[in-house]
Amino acid sequence: MKKLLVICFALMIYQKWDVIDSVISPPPDYSAISQGKVVLYATSWCGYCQKTRELLSKKKVSYKEYDIEKSKEGRRQYDSLNGKGVPVLIVNDQVIHGYNLKAIEEALKKI
Repeated sequence: MKKLLVICFALMIYQKWDVIDSVISPPPDYSAISQGKVVLYATSWCGYCQKTRELLSKKKVSYKEYDIEKSKEGRRQYDSLNGKGVPVLIVNDQVIHGYNLKAIEEALKKI
């Protein structure tokens, strides 16, 4: 009977881990990461990362870039943003996953 209770308890924890995790480690304060600026999480080989760099340069937007394969701090921040792919862009506390031209341009208007 004890084994069954332990298994049920473990299953319940597994199913509700996202809720438990959000209580244990609350979501990051994006404003602390970006400090009201533009931050790009990218890799050197990613074509969409390059397109994002070109767009930011074209719009004359200064930004901080982290190569998530070379920077431990960048990788930690990227993971805290639930990064699943690159690029990930923060514009004034707004997180944009992937190269979403419309979303990026809308966010840049607010700078």
